Amino acid sequence: MGEFELIERYFKRQQPKTDRSHTGIDLGIGDDCALLSVGGDQQLAISVDTLVAGVHFPKNAPAEAIGMRALCVSLSDLAAMGARPLGFTLAITLPESNEVWLAAFSKGLFEVADRYQCSLFGGDTTHGALSISVQVHGVLPRGQALLRSGAKVGDLICVSGDLGDGAAALAMIQQSVPEAQQNRLDETTKSYLDARFYQPQPRFDLAMHLSGLASAAIDISDGLLADLGHICRASALGAELNIDRLPVSPASRAMSKMLAELESETGSSVCERWALTGGDDYQLCFTIGESTLRELSARLEKDTLVLPISVIGKTVSTPGIRCYKQGEPYSYNEQGYQHF
Repeated sequence: MGEFELIERYFKRQQPKTDRSHTGIDLGIGDDCALLSVGGDQQLAISVDTLVAGVHFPKNAPAEAIGMRALCVSLSDLAAMGARPLGFTLAITLPESNEVWLAAFSKGLFEVADRYQCSLFGGDTTHGALSISVQVHGVLPRGQALLRSGAKVGDLICVSGDLGDGAAALAMIQQSVPEAQQNRLDETTKSYLDARFYQPQPRFDLAMHLSGLASAAIDISDGLLADLGHICRASALGAELNIDRLPVSPASRAMSKMLAELESETGSSVCERWALTGGDDYQLCFTIGESTLRELSARLEKDTLVLPISVIGKTVSTPGIRCYKQGEPYSYNEQGYQHF
């Protein structure tokens, strides 16, 4: 049983048959955040993420970097909904009370908190294997949330930035490519990939412009195919992707070429795999009408936001995701990250 089937079967319940104004729950399980009524013209967006040592980050990762990553990936859910961050709670399980480690962890955590102007306002600590849970809270105007369920047939499918950097960074950090080969990478490339893994940028800068324009949105955490699949299912439609249009960074290409030498693959095939299923990119995938995309481009240009937006496909009425490369059907077996 996969992660999302598990949630659907055992934890997703129908809301009580009462007026929503009584329950206060405007949107429950099934999107990047839950939405709660807080009165007036605002909604509260809430999301929680758990990071486990050895699963979501290497056990020997620097404590400061872990602190940064923990908050960045959680804030990305708020960005995906178009919410402005307010604050967060932290529940951390520690194998020991190590003052040096805690000083470095909290330094990284609060550096990100200050960057996005969100405060820590509660939490819990306990003893055990290292695990970090961050619950983020944000606000947005009522009715303006970017949901997964609004895509329409014929919409363009777009992504921000580059895809595959998270997987490329993990290959470097876990030394899937031996250090001797990694030494061929320049320091700028290594620093770039390290930052893409430990400090992925929540796309609040783009999300503020998508409100009222994009029909659906999600952040890419489990891989493009997996996360776009959530939009397709929530919107009851399908998608056609053009593999040739996937945006890939020079750093990812350099790492993929090295890994390809070890695995008897081509560098391009590794790049495609990372971009489609690697995950940990935390870019935004969104759907939008063609004419509306022009309006978005004008907004971004006016705001001088330098962030590439790539059109990689379109939504269709037939369920499922079909990929094409150079105009021909392209099959891919992997679907993205799953915990189970």
